[in-house]
Amino acid sequence: MVGGMTIRNIFPTGAMVLFLTAFCSHAAPAHNPILPRPQEINYGEGSLGLYGLSIRFASTPTAEDRFAAEQLSARLVAIMQTPVTIENSIATGQGIVLRRTGTRSELPGDKETVGPDSRESYRIRITKENVEILAPSSAGLFYGVQTLLQMVEGQGHEAKLPVAQIHDWPTLAYRGVMIDFSEGELLRVAEVERQIDLMARFKANQYYFYTEASIEFEGYEVVNPNGRYSREEVRHVIDYARQRHIDVVPCMELYGHMHNLFRFEKFADLGLPRYGGEFDPRNPRMYEVMDNWIEQTTKLFPSPWYHVGFDEPWSLGKIGLVPGKDPFKGFMDVLAHVSEKAKSHGKRVMFWADIDQGASTLSNHPELIKDIPPGTIAVPWIYEVRTNYTPFVEPLAKQDVPTIVAPGVWNWNELFPDFHRSFFNINGLTATGKKYHTLGMLNTTWTDSRQTIYRLTWPGLAFGAAAAWQSGPVETNSFFSDYCAAVYPPAVATEIAPALEELSTVEEIFEDVFKNTTQSAFWTDPLTPGNLKKIQARRQDVRRARLLAESAQEHIQRALRISSDPSLKSFLLSARLFDYLGMKNLYAAEWADYFRELKGNPKRELVTLYIGTQMNSTTYGMLTDLREMISEMREEYRAAWLDEATPFRLQSALYRWDAEWTYWTAVQKLVVQEVLQNWKEGQPFPSIEVIRPKAKGPAE
Repeated sequence: MVGGMTIRNIFPTGAMVLFLTAFCSHAAPAHNPILPRPQEINYGEGSLGLYGLSIRFASTPTAEDRFAAEQLSARLVAIMQTPVTIENSIATGQGIVLRRTGTRSELPGDKETVGPDSRESYRIRITKENVEILAPSSAGLFYGVQTLLQMVEGQGHEAKLPVAQIHDWPTLAYRGVMIDFSEGELLRVAEVERQIDLMARFKANQYYFYTEASIEFEGYEVVNPNGRYSREEVRHVIDYARQRHIDVVPCMELYGHMHNLFRFEKFADLGLPRYGGEFDPRNPRMYEVMDNWIEQTTKLFPSPWYHVGFDEPWSLGKIGLVPGKDPFKGFMDVLAHVSEKAKSHGKRVMFWADIDQGASTLSNHPELIKDIPPGTIAVPWIYEVRTNYTPFVEPLAKQDVPTIVAPGVWNWNELFPDFHRSFFNINGLTATGKKYHTLGMLNTTWTDSRQTIYRLTWPGLAFGAAAAWQSGPVETNSFFSDYCAAVYPPAVATEIAPALEELSTVEEIFEDVFKNTTQSAFWTDPLTPGNLKKIQARRQDVRRARLLAESAQEHIQRALRISSDPSLKSFLLSARLFDYLGMKNLYAAEWADYFRELKGNPKRELVTLYIGTQMNSTTYGMLTDLREMISEMREEYRAAWLDEATPFRLQSALYRWDAEWTYWTAVQKLVVQEVLQNWKEGQPFPSIEVIRPKAKGPAE
């Protein structure tokens, strides 16, 4: 998996703030913010009231034109709480007029272009009398509708549009998001639809369907039977996305990350090593399987694009060497074979541009760049905060290798995505790609921890789509406010925007305190000497993080009284997880203080207060707090998972929650046995080590 093996760089909070200020703008807009920012926008004086207006067509509408009109009508009805009709006949006069001037494709093609008159461009003209959206294609009309909806000011009968003129077009022709369907949850089809709706709103046009073995293929019935999509479900997703001008691109793994295939005995001999994760290039049956998968996926996905994977070949050059043959040259030979096979089915091939342990670049083996098959698109990826992303793109650009750059939303091992890091990475790598004339941007997400709740990534998906469309970087200091204004009712947006900022800050603080991912920190035993030392040194930071998490809970709870939007409970779950992470570590530090004080002053009344009451009380004790909170959150987590995904892998994820409850039960038993029962007044008081179970903690 591309995300999982990357070594994290943990930046102190202050350093990250300094990085982020490079992209901050402090100008307050006079009207609603628009995401992505239009290329040209000019406001005039006055406004147009929306009450009583209908939607009309200036020419005979296609099915796609009607769909855009229906989307516009439905969302205006939600804002105005009054019917907004769509005129069936071609009409002129006052209203919202959709004018399509051409018959260009509704989906991006193999050689898409950008510019003021490109296929996806559009113009909006709002006067005090009417509105016109003008575009050369149904896609342009659809994008004009998305912008117009963000411009609506007020609600009910008072809803209005400001007088304005907009001319807009994408900076990058290909603007995608990659969803990991293989390493964590298997999202329900309805949830995939929600993701596509979100991406369409922010003008993305590609949805990469990442699969290692999560699609039903003929001849592979034994593989992953409970964790895959049927071909009918995939076709449904493709059709659903097409309506919204999004091309669903197969994102396969045809070299590495194939353990889900090789773990079955029927295919085990294909792995290097046996039951491993990547193909053994010495086994001629490898090409038979690769060719078969290519044939089946190219028939299933009509997209002109085909991502073949080829990332992180961990065994390459270490085992399975062929005497006298360069393993890296052999790797490129396999890529050439796969590329040629996909091309024979009319596809343009993409591959992850890393070789040798996920170095995220071919710079370690620049001699191989010349061996990239002609026309094949290299996808350089890097997810870290860097001051300079040039080394990841420039070597390919200098040899005229077409690229699509791939930043990421840091969601794979986090309780809440590290949006501060993600925003800098997306802005920075996308800007570098634009400098070197990249074809597009592919915003990646991963589920390495197998604990990921995908709805938490939604703001990051929107950020990436905006960064790829607009000419400049997305404004990070106002993004949460802008995003929330676009997707939630005003009263909800007012609560959720600060909550998202608070949760992002908490994520960053905990990363810095623990020097680890927050998923790992959540399951780590806080009673280890090393962890206690960290907490005692950073107790004020942990307290601040916990207070921010509790403030976020308050914001989200208020929003939930107004809205049932499916993302809100997921945000609330993250806030609760952070609260627990802070609680258990602060409690452990407090206990260490108790034991330290009692070692110097072991009075029975203090032992009763600190150990018997504070820690051990079954009514108000701290150990009871931890067991009750982890039990409650287990059910909240289970509900959040099942709301967006199938039960596949859920029970495995829940075992960690059960282990955490068991761990605190074991601690409480030792408190009773080793302290309250065994210690006698007048004896030396024991160390805190006596209450730590001899078995390892839940994450060790």
